Amino acid sequence: MYAIIGTGGKQYKVSEGDVITIERLEVEEGQSVDFDQVFTIIDGENVLIGKPLVEGAVVTGEVLNHGRDKKIMVFKYKSKNNYRRRQGHRQPFTKVCIKSITAPKAKATRGRKPKAEKVEEAVEA
Repeated sequence: MYAIIGTGGKQYKVSEGDVITIERLEVEEGQSVDFDQVFTIIDGENVLIGKPLVEGAVVTGEVLNHGRDKKIMVFKYKSKNNYRRRQGHRQPFTKVCIKSITAPKAKATRGRKPKAEKVEEAVEA
């Protein structure tokens, strides 16, 4: 079973037990966090696709730690004008371990029935 969630303006494909690195959240380490922006839940043959979100679906995770990524250098340059600017940036992040994916109690289908089954139903009727 896996789900596609949205947080920090990005989308992530997660399943139970995954550890993901996302944009920094204002949550203490060790606390749980709920992601209610769930776009899709796939569990074997059952597929729930939201319009745009799956109503009632929640993905729960636990905050492991906070940190900052490696430094990247931003360099602006314009030729012939003696214009140079150098700046560094370290993006803050939060590591989250996904604990559970909760889907709503709704009827899930994976498209139409194959034509062969429809023909058999018509013959029986």
